[in-house]
Amino acid sequence: MKIAFAASEAFPFAKTGGLGDVIGALPKALKELGEDVKIFIPKYAQIDHALFDLSYDWSIGSMPIRVAGRVHNVDVYLSYLPDSSVEIYFIDCPYFFNRPKIYTSDPDEDERFILYSKAVLEALQRLKWKPDIIHCNDWQTGLIPLYLKDNYNWDKFFHRTASVMSIHNVGYQGRFPQSTVDKAEVRPELFYPNSPIEVWKSFCFLKTGLMYADVINTVSKTYAQEITTSEYGAGLEGVLRYRINDFFGIVNGVDYTIWNPEVDKLLPFRYSHDNLSLKEDNKKYLLGASRLPYKANVPLIGIISRLVAQKGFDLFEKVAYKLMQLPVQWVILGTGENHIENLFRSLAYTYPDKVSISLTFDNKLSHLIEAGSDIFFMPSQYEPCGLNQIYSLRYGTVPIVRKTGGLADTVQDWNENLNKKLDTGTGFSFTDYSPDALYLTVKRAVETYANEKEIWLKIMRNGMEQDYSWTVSAMQYIDLYKKALFNRRNR
Repeated sequence: MKIAFAASEAFPFAKTGGLGDVIGALPKALKELGEDVKIFIPKYAQIDHALFDLSYDWSIGSMPIRVAGRVHNVDVYLSYLPDSSVEIYFIDCPYFFNRPKIYTSDPDEDERFILYSKAVLEALQRLKWKPDIIHCNDWQTGLIPLYLKDNYNWDKFFHRTASVMSIHNVGYQGRFPQSTVDKAEVRPELFYPNSPIEVWKSFCFLKTGLMYADVINTVSKTYAQEITTSEYGAGLEGVLRYRINDFFGIVNGVDYTIWNPEVDKLLPFRYSHDNLSLKEDNKKYLLGASRLPYKANVPLIGIISRLVAQKGFDLFEKVAYKLMQLPVQWVILGTGENHIENLFRSLAYTYPDKVSISLTFDNKLSHLIEAGSDIFFMPSQYEPCGLNQIYSLRYGTVPIVRKTGGLADTVQDWNENLNKKLDTGTGFSFTDYSPDALYLTVKRAVETYANEKEIWLKIMRNGMEQDYSWTVSAMQYIDLYKKALFNRRNR
């Protein structure tokens, strides 16, 4: 199959979150399975020409793209995903994309991604590369499924091209005023109350993609179920229930050439499932770097996160003092809301032997925390997929998670599995979104670590044996693409 990925970011060129990781890895895995793949992202000011060896694509040339009645000249540059033959095309329009941030609050944010969406289709036409699938990701690409079936329906080039719409976080929807309908050159009669493009009097790019795509998916099975409810659906639950027969969940994979303690170049000591002794050496190194004393039989809990309420830190705040009374140490890496950052500053000041904080982004430290911690803490209110808990499993760092979204799909509670007469648990989880549930789960994990060493070792090894490689996910995506093609060509 020929598969074109449309996305607003891709690692390592431009990344703000999990979407960038997916686009930097899934196309590679598909290529290794024999698929023909290309990626299209905007050319932001932050992308280094020389570092990534971008070259002008003369086969496409300059494309005139009209947005809001104004024609912009758009060029396209070409490079490759690192360690791969996957081509990545950069849509270059300095007027829209030479800005300090990838995403902005500028009044023309709608126009930026209208232009991008049109440019992807125009570039495909000029390349004469006819995709079987255009895999769209999040609201920034939500117009593409509509354009395929309406604005570009005149071109037989796209008549057999199916679209897939992936939701990485349903909370981000790209809602704009009704005037954006004209800017996008979408037929005005498509906009009316409860129409396929309208939400609460706004033109919603994500809803548009969900309604016009041939197949929809999100990044875990549990999150797919959750967002069909009013609690998690952010106003689009009705749309997802309407499309339920075409809606699927596939857990994100991870790149084990990067996130693997056996080969991780950022670790002082590499280790494996069969040789865990060096994990303790990483712990001692991490404690030293974090200015915390090493204490035998005291677990170290790692946090790598945006420090925001959605990640469960509103619960943590309510039981922080009780948690500090447990025989445990904490290493925290991340940035976020001021009051939560201040909470951790206060804890580090009050408990200097127990808490270390780094309020920044540090890739090397994130690898060291994954390897050197005994426990990884991720008590999210909701989590579409999550990656750090999957990294933690491979590093033998036992996750504590709330049972939601991708966390529920990837971490099996030890006690819960034991109650089912299974010894296959890989971590500790809780269901109720409450401070007491969080506290009791941490306490349960800490007591297991201190008093039941053989069980703890079993939990670690169970986690390290899990396979969340992109190859597994990519094979599921191939099945999804086949469903999309069937829908496109038989409806």
